[in-house]
Amino acid sequence: MIRHIVLFKIKDEFKSEIPQLVQAFYGMMGKVDGLLQLEAGADILHSERSYDLALITVFRDRAAFDAYQTHPAHMPVKKRMHEVRETSVACDFLMK
Repeated sequence: MIRHIVLFKIKDEFKSEIPQLVQAFYGMMGKVDGLLQLEAGADILHSERSYDLALITVFRDRAAFDAYQTHPAHMPVKKRMHEVRETSVACDFLMK
């Protein structure tokens, strides 16, 4: 299994959309074959080192993760995140 973690800093003018962005992430569940788990949420601490939004997903295998990248359920979410994010960081790793 592969765990995919992404943290987003959202541009100030789009921070009011964070609840809708979280819902868009959850909207992918059940639509992407091999997407086994999904968690998303807004930061609650707002510290200097905080990011605004987190996405944590678990995929069955590398093939499922690769297919997710261009899946029709993911593409509009990905497009919107590219529009509203200031920056993002990711970590993808094999789970034991």
